[in-house]
Amino acid sequence: MVPATVPASARSEYIKNYLEVTKKSGRLMLFAGDQKIEHLNDDFYGPEISLDDADPEHMFRIASQSEIGVFATQIGLVARYGYDYPNIAYLIKLNSKSHLVKVEQADPYSSQWLSVDKIVEFKKNNPKLKIPAVGYTIYLGSEYEKDMLEQAANIVYDAHKNGLIVVPWVYPRGKAVADEKDPHLIAGATGAAACIGSDFVKVNWPKKEGVDIPEAFKEAVKAAGRTKAVCAGGSSTDVRKFLQRLHDQIFISGAWGNATGRNIHQKSLKEGIAMCNATSAITLHGKSVDEAMAAYEKALK
Repeated sequence: MVPATVPASARSEYIKNYLEVTKKSGRLMLFAGDQKIEHLNDDFYGPEISLDDADPEHMFRIASQSEIGVFATQIGLVARYGYDYPNIAYLIKLNSKSHLVKVEQADPYSSQWLSVDKIVEFKKNNPKLKIPAVGYTIYLGSEYEKDMLEQAANIVYDAHKNGLIVVPWVYPRGKAVADEKDPHLIAGATGAAACIGSDFVKVNWPKKEGVDIPEAFKEAVKAAGRTKAVCAGGSSTDVRKFLQRLHDQIFISGAWGNATGRNIHQKSLKEGIAMCNATSAITLHGKSVDEAMAAYEKALK
């Protein structure tokens, strides 16, 4: 369904971009590469992280050689590397902040860097680059949530006006938030994304002792309505465990894809490509965990 915020003049562009980011599957395989600011170099250099990941171009190499829907990163990296990787579809993140200021010091606030108009201008000036989408992070529960919600709502409106897809990252976080991974609160986050008109919404996979999480996440999927909920991949974990969780998210909870970063780019190039394709096998093609795992292992031989 094309939302009413997309004018008739941009309808075909919106449909083209939607089919691009979902690979005509209806689901989103988002390769997340925005952590260069969010987590600084903690996610790219250190124990159990491949040395390949020390170079920002590593993520572009993986994305260009894998099956993904969209690669999310900041405009500066796309400006520096995009022309060498024109086959990648890019989601430009419109805000970012580091993790240095903790909640105990101040509630999180990630202000908008660039307007949608500037992204549209950048896209027109670089016709070889594929830029079908934009993203923005909202911290619900922060004392600054009203500013982020206002910015996000305007981003959705302006993006749709130009036929772009919008994926907000919505995380409950701040001194007012006792448990940011509570399933009921995460359902509130997906509902908030629906209220600003988002196409997809990226949220954290819930965590609560004694709760069947795949069943509990159904509340978040329902709360999102026609906005499609996808889960963040989180920190690196065992490959089979990750793929099983992904399969549960989609085929038990009803999620519409995934947004995976560290579980892909912290691996070597060969392993990262294999992991990306295993993730897409489940997300875009509905493969079983065993089938995706077999494809992953075969790619490493």
